[in-house]
Amino acid sequence: MTHDTFKRFLSRIAVDVTPLRASRDFRRLTAGTVITGLGTQATLVALPYQVFIVTGSAFQTGLIGAAEIVPLAVGSLYGGALADRFDRRVLLLTCQLALVGVAAALALAAISGKPPVWVLYILAAAMAGASALQQTTCAAIVPNTVPPTQLRGALSLTYGLEQLTMVAGPGIGGLLIAAFSISVPYALDAVSCLGMALAAWAMSPQPVAVGVEHEPILRSIRSGLSFVHRQKPVMAGFVVDLSATTFGMPRALFPVLALTVYHAGAGGTGLLYAAVAAGSTVAALTTGWLLCARYLGRIILVAVAVWGLFIALAGVVDSIWIAALLFAAAGAADSVSAVCRSTMLQTLTPDRMRGRTNSVYGLVVAGGPRLGDIESGTVAALTSATFSVLSGGLACLASAVVVAARFPQLVAYDGGEIGTGAVGEKKLEVVGRLQAEELA
Repeated sequence: MTHDTFKRFLSRIAVDVTPLRASRDFRRLTAGTVITGLGTQATLVALPYQVFIVTGSAFQTGLIGAAEIVPLAVGSLYGGALADRFDRRVLLLTCQLALVGVAAALALAAISGKPPVWVLYILAAAMAGASALQQTTCAAIVPNTVPPTQLRGALSLTYGLEQLTMVAGPGIGGLLIAAFSISVPYALDAVSCLGMALAAWAMSPQPVAVGVEHEPILRSIRSGLSFVHRQKPVMAGFVVDLSATTFGMPRALFPVLALTVYHAGAGGTGLLYAAVAAGSTVAALTTGWLLCARYLGRIILVAVAVWGLFIALAGVVDSIWIAALLFAAAGAADSVSAVCRSTMLQTLTPDRMRGRTNSVYGLVVAGGPRLGDIESGTVAALTSATFSVLSGGLACLASAVVVAARFPQLVAYDGGEIGTGAVGEKKLEVVGRLQAEELA
């Protein structure tokens, strides 16, 4: 392969960084996401590790997901309604300050010694609720910081950089626990959350549309859910992702696997978390080929099937390095699926609905792994950690087949050239107008 051929190949697969050069607000939002994401991911390693050390129970470690699921749902759905009626910049700033407080409380609880496990559950619940609201608000802001023709590139870049924090963050968390104490990752999280707060402070206002009459909160939430339900390809993407992450995301078992199967300690725990995100990062930052992809629904189904296959294979190996490679490959497949789902959602949603539709997206993306924590922890307690991983991967693979049969609209979805060129921008305008007329 010649040098010029290699350069052309890279240009076709590399993610488009034009949004970073063109939009000041997108740069600030992205920078804030990266900074605060490092601390958040360190905490996601520290919290289950601490619960397992305190209780010695895989089941109680998995119950972190049970503690988080209700506040996550409330934070997502209620936050989506708020994001469609208030300045999203102010809402984002408020969420970040709340996250600073929760992370500081976790650090203080860790410094106190061995806190009661119920205290950790309560703080995990508070963090899940605030994080859900923050993620919903961020997702609703992104399409307003770039022109429609740059949306796919912006979404791929945002997702890729978020995954990059999931590579560095867990590794940092594991190393800090091993070198210092469990309280240090929490303290890092509290400081890093100020990064997004400063970014939100520096951004332009993100007011809602003038003259729009807002429904009462509960009716507004129902309108958002109804809108998502009518968009069958988007709905199918949510269903297959929820199935995949419920059965095929064994993250609650990473401390258990690292300590009892691979005998790799805190550093091994961080490695397993980082491996999934490493694969996701590489895949997301090489999704330039998706800019012209048409049948996004088919790509989603194939990606979910590949994810399940690699997770299942990870359940039958006894080497942490082989397992890490398999988790990385699974993460790459999940990344492709996530970018396609996000592109479909943002393309088919008018701005005045983006807070609520992204709340459903955030609920599925964040809620599925929490359900997965419960599922994987329960199956591991009844059988073994390795069987839980294997059976979950196979269930994930089966879910892709079921969704393909149940939702032919996802298989048939044709994104055409939306998002590329002047014709794509016109198509986006038409889609947005039609959706707005339907809602009216």
